[in-house]
Amino acid sequence: METPPQLTDGRLFSSWQADVPALLVVVVLGGLYGWGVLRLRRRGEAWPVARTAAFAVLGLGTIVVATMSALAVYDRVLFWPAAVQNVLLDLIAPLGLALGDPLRLALRALPERAAARAQATLTGRLVRLLTFPLVSTALVLATELTIYFTPYFETALADNWLHQLMYLHLLLAGSLFVLPVLTREEALPAWCTHPVRAGLVFVDGIIDAVPGIVVMTHGTLIAGSWYLSHSPSWAPDIQHDQQLGGGAMVSIAELVALPFLLAILVQWARTERAETVALDRRLDEELEVVRATPAEATAAEKTASTEGPDLVRPWWETENSEVAQRIRGQR
Repeated sequence: METPPQLTDGRLFSSWQADVPALLVVVVLGGLYGWGVLRLRRRGEAWPVARTAAFAVLGLGTIVVATMSALAVYDRVLFWPAAVQNVLLDLIAPLGLALGDPLRLALRALPERAAARAQATLTGRLVRLLTFPLVSTALVLATELTIYFTPYFETALADNWLHQLMYLHLLLAGSLFVLPVLTREEALPAWCTHPVRAGLVFVDGIIDAVPGIVVMTHGTLIAGSWYLSHSPSWAPDIQHDQQLGGGAMVSIAELVALPFLLAILVQWARTERAETVALDRRLDEELEVVRATPAEATAAEKTASTEGPDLVRPWWETENSEVAQRIRGQR
């Protein structure tokens, strides 16, 4: 393995290398997303530009930076670029992909039968289990700890295909938690309301910092034999290098938690606004019935009595929607 030149500020931004498997993943994901957006536009349906930008720039762009920038050029001679690389794939790239809401886009863009099969897959037992918030959070934590505290990471440094598999492993593990939480599709249990999701994101932000803290404070070197034999003369002390990597992992994990939580809060506010509009519309309809002329009211009552006793009762007493439950609770 050829030792790269000394890492400077300039080379940190100018050093790039091609990663064909990662590039194929980016092209396939970007192509499928773009096909979905174009299909909706041809049907006259709009798709938010902000979601497309989040998917392309924050999601796919982060994958490119993690696998092809200076982080990938120097990850086999320095630990901290590898640590930053892994946390980008595990936390930031899934967040960007999820903000693009690819699940909803797929279900809207696919033909009816294909969309039904995709919906059945998303609501299947296996996917429900893997995306259950506590399970997916545990999988993310287990992935990070397994990579750094088993031979997984050191073996991946020596085997390029295992290294590529590790990239995919990190991306999938992070996506299992983020995608269901941020999508507008019903991919989570009914009890996972927006307040619950905000709490889960807060807890997940704390848990995501655990691997970095453990790496930063761990006495034994991570992949120590590899870095001891491949460390160039210009590299810092290996123990210091590991502490830098652990500190970067903690910092990025905590920085990601804030925009993730803000995204949940924005969704929560939009949902509340939509429910308020629906409630106002229903109340206006009820007022129109009350203001009807006596003849119209009598006719409406006779029609309701012939159709069934439940229709005489107000809609909020017969429906099980969240808005109706809220009105019943207030009364």
